[in-house]
Amino acid sequence: QVQLAESGGGSVQAGGSLRLSCAVSGYTSSYLCMAWFRQAPGKEREGVAVMYIDGGSGVYADSVKGRFTISQDKAKSAVSLQMNNLESDDTATYYCAAGFSINGCRLQAREFSNWGQGTQVTVSS
Repeated sequence: QVQLAESGGGSVQAGGSLRLSCAVSGYTSSYLCMAWFRQAPGKEREGVAVMYIDGGSGVYADSVKGRFTISQDKAKSAVSLQMNNLESDDTATYYCAAGFSINGCRLQAREFSNWGQGTQVTVSS
């Protein structure tokens, strides 16, 4: 069974940077998509970025393109989300998610069956 362990997050001023990491274990297929979603109070869950665990190009939400980068950390079996030039609208609880797909990775929550516990990101203006 796939297990996820998130780390990172915290508080930062607008324009600052944070890095989230999600360690994954228990998977046997390279067709594992790893994604970050976020949810702010009173708002719907939003897909942020996704990629295959074995690498390749990431797919991003328009709201974070050019500011966030998803990448793999093969040595740690983890996926990281580097968040630069943070804005107050980025404030949310961020969740790591994993799901299998042989047809590419998409930012649709229904395609992910494994979720992390969430980590808070707060950006103050």
